[in-house]
Amino acid sequence: MCGIIGIIGKQTVAPLLVEGLRRLEYRGYDSAGVATLVNGSIERRRAQGKLVNLEDRLEAEPVTGMIGIGHTRWATHGVPSEDNAHPHATSRVAVVHNGIIENFQELREELSGAGHNFETDTDTEVIVHLVDGYLADGSSPSEAVARALPRLEGAFALVIIFAGEHDLMIGARRGSPLAIGYGDGEMYFGSDALALAPLTQRICYLEEGDWAEVTSSGAKTRNAAGDAVERPIVQTALSGAMIGKGNYRHFMEKEIHEQPAVIGDTLHSMLNPATQTITLPPTEIDLTSVPSVSISACGTAYYAGLVTQYWIESLAGIPVMTDIASEFRYRQPPMTKGGLSIFVSQSGETMDTLEALRYAAAQHQRIVSVVNSPESSIARESDAVLKTLAGPEIGVASTKAFTTQLTVLACFAIALAKARGAIDREREAQLTVALAEVPGRASEILHHNDRIAEIARVVSEARDVLYLGRGTSYPIALEGALKLKEISYIHAEAYAAGEMKHGPIALIDEDVPVIVIAPGGDPLFDKTAANVQEVVARGGKVIFLSDGPGIAKMKAQAKPWASIALPTVDPFVAPILYAIPVQLLAYHAAVVKGTDVDQPRNLAKSVTVE
Repeated sequence: MCGIIGIIGKQTVAPLLVEGLRRLEYRGYDSAGVATLVNGSIERRRAQGKLVNLEDRLEAEPVTGMIGIGHTRWATHGVPSEDNAHPHATSRVAVVHNGIIENFQELREELSGAGHNFETDTDTEVIVHLVDGYLADGSSPSEAVARALPRLEGAFALVIIFAGEHDLMIGARRGSPLAIGYGDGEMYFGSDALALAPLTQRICYLEEGDWAEVTSSGAKTRNAAGDAVERPIVQTALSGAMIGKGNYRHFMEKEIHEQPAVIGDTLHSMLNPATQTITLPPTEIDLTSVPSVSISACGTAYYAGLVTQYWIESLAGIPVMTDIASEFRYRQPPMTKGGLSIFVSQSGETMDTLEALRYAAAQHQRIVSVVNSPESSIARESDAVLKTLAGPEIGVASTKAFTTQLTVLACFAIALAKARGAIDREREAQLTVALAEVPGRASEILHHNDRIAEIARVVSEARDVLYLGRGTSYPIALEGALKLKEISYIHAEAYAAGEMKHGPIALIDEDVPVIVIAPGGDPLFDKTAANVQEVVARGGKVIFLSDGPGIAKMKAQAKPWASIALPTVDPFVAPILYAIPVQLLAYHAAVVKGTDVDQPRNLAKSVTVE
């Protein structure tokens, strides 16, 4: 992995390939490269590190050609290096690949025995030699790919070009997304729609097992069985303008500040402020008879699931099981027939979450997905889709996608509780009014940006940071610790505040900031305040996130080192809002430390391998 673009164009494609790769930088990568056909021969340029290194290489050694493929690689097999960078090629064929070929060792031994010489440490190179071998046997490019694909085990999105074939690209997907873009006498492949903006807005998403032959006049798609199929062409609203930073220093900063707007957009799709009701998208799922709920997700999305567990259990009175998707899919828990399973994923292509979904579907669960990409694999395999209207999120560390996930799931929890008769009309109105206020309250929190930046300077000097919270604030503490780790590289851990006495209290001293999340109206506030007193008594440096009444009450018991006064809101919506200051704290700490905020080391935006 991590980013793919392919172009059959009317002009030299190398600059367009590089621009496409730039739009994919948000996914994270450690090397990049392009390959084009020049007078029928494959020409490659690759470079380790950032895309600017590839641009320098192309400036020194330009390549022409009106057909080409490009790739940003995030190392899985083999260290980051120019030799291991994609595209991989022989004299006959060049390939870019996202995913992992699980049986590459067996294939490599077989191909080596047949006289193929390998130049890299990657799993991808076996694809090149496998196709090359079939071409050498006299197969056409299409026949060679058709013979090679069934021999590959694992996940892949592939785009392939062939020497002498100036009007042919072949792409295939299994477990990793790939889209075809349609232009005017030009055609494209991309690992997502952003790769193709602003080249085209007419997109076709390949489905699981599909492979397609693309020429300048169109595409012929076949399914895994080799049968010709038609996949719908959709109009995407994405454009190149949507992924600019504007006047912000980083995409992450821009996306944090977009949250009032995107939360509002997401609410508007389900909440009617006039009637104070929630209306979910049409679905055949009967919410009145749901016996249990299972939630699976990875990373930040998993923390959104944890908050949702509190919401559904307290409002609807239904037992909820929340799992990290990579654990769920191998734990293989018994599931109640007819239960509801919720899968949360920004990209809708997260491999572990997708496989967990498939397990749940096989257990006769009704599937609801919460995704930011309604055309994604997870969305297509769901019985109902709840869309987050976050727009493109370029920063690798999720911000606005997380708060819009929480927004959608809050609406779902209310609708589920109402359908089951667990809340009355008055309580539904209270909750919807509280939700309707969230965009405005989010704007108020952003006014604390300068104060949070001052506190972040102190946090940036720490080696270790602790986060504490109770109830729905505990997952937000987990998310705060994750954000700080991801982008500042400071070690941070989060604990349910009641667990502090069971071990973490041993870490408390004046050099370990302790960030406490405790909305004043939370029923567990007093218990969290007691935990804060214990930290302060041991010289701990407490940064206290609460509302005005909560801070006043806390100061009467033990004075925190610093406080951030947030709006007073219904405790139900507090997790959505309290996510914002922990995002800002991590962001400003990372800026002080000088890290690559938008593309932190070793991380990728879309994780489509295990």
